[in-house]
Amino acid sequence: MTSVDASGSSTPVSEEQVRAALRGVVDPELGADIVELGMVTAIRLPGAGAVEVEVALTIAGCPLRNQIRSDVETHVGALPGVETVTTTMGVMDAEQRKAVMARARLVARNPAPATDIPDTARVIAIASGKGGVGKSSVTVNLAVALARRGLTIGVLDADIWGFSIPRLLGMQGDVESREKKMVPLERRIGDGLLRVLSMGFLADEDSAIMWRGLILNRAVQQFLEDVHWGDLDYLLIDMPPGTGDIQMGLARMLPRTEVIVVTTPPVAAQKVAARTADMARKGYLRVAGVIENMSDFTCEHGTSYALFGSGGGTRLAAEVGVPLIGQVPLDPSISAGGDAGTPVALDEGHALAKVFADMAERVVTTIAPVVPMDGCSARLLERVDAAVDAGVLAAGPASRG
Repeated sequence: MTSVDASGSSTPVSEEQVRAALRGVVDPELGADIVELGMVTAIRLPGAGAVEVEVALTIAGCPLRNQIRSDVETHVGALPGVETVTTTMGVMDAEQRKAVMARARLVARNPAPATDIPDTARVIAIASGKGGVGKSSVTVNLAVALARRGLTIGVLDADIWGFSIPRLLGMQGDVESREKKMVPLERRIGDGLLRVLSMGFLADEDSAIMWRGLILNRAVQQFLEDVHWGDLDYLLIDMPPGTGDIQMGLARMLPRTEVIVVTTPPVAAQKVAARTADMARKGYLRVAGVIENMSDFTCEHGTSYALFGSGGGTRLAAEVGVPLIGQVPLDPSISAGGDAGTPVALDEGHALAKVFADMAERVVTTIAPVVPMDGCSARLLERVDAAVDAGVLAAGPASRG
């Protein structure tokens, strides 16, 4: 198995490279990568561009096994020269399980900040390499499409400087406080619900927010820690464009975040967006997929025009090794709906509503399905700790020395 370096010579893909790639596969419950947790039990390089990886799970029925398998194949498959990745899922024996639980407790000694975001909620950052690609419009319409399925969706506007979510959703009002925490504003979408928090509810829309990186990070941290989010199925985070302080801070504060990258068709936009995916992986965040916005424009006579080129989303998805979730046509209805505060995804009769509904279907079924956690390792840890605490309490103070 070989790759070709810049000088034209062949370089073998090593076990060390594979192991380094696997450090990007994070167990979303335990908050550490599967190499650190000792879950990778074997790496084999049989040749001909093939890599074989064995992963040991704490229990056979872990509902995250498919996600871990997919992440392994995505990360290792992105290495130069790798053509096929075979992942074998096994089960730990008692000693291995004991070791991984000990390691998980050690990792938990330095946890990310506590938040009110439910453990069962999938957290998805909608990101882009640069501004002007319609990332906020995609966030809002995808959130509406998910809510139309009867889900409860949190929307966090982390674009502190360039907040636009309140206007795009037609929402305004004061953020109330309960028990010293902010309460998101709500909007019903059919049987579903949006819970929304944005700097736009706290500041004048026409006033510039002139904050530097540390203050920006603190603002996002407060939006994560000091908010009564309540029960959520998904939390969508509208990120600022680029690869700056907020992006790095989010990887530290909410390590279970997954990233969807928004790009437009031109090659230049695709290359910039690739940096966002690279930064996410360097922060050990899972890149879940790509959405191409502003695809072909179709005129009233039915003729389509690739006004901004074509293929950027497909190329980016292939380059990063993730699915292309969908392509959103260039259509004035999107901007008109945003200006009016009535996202186009609300209009069931509009063709674009079907586009966003299809993307929501992909998110829910294959990209980032909500997974019941009751049978997994984190819940096992909780039950063990609860049993120990119960035993100590039952034994009384004398037993504690």
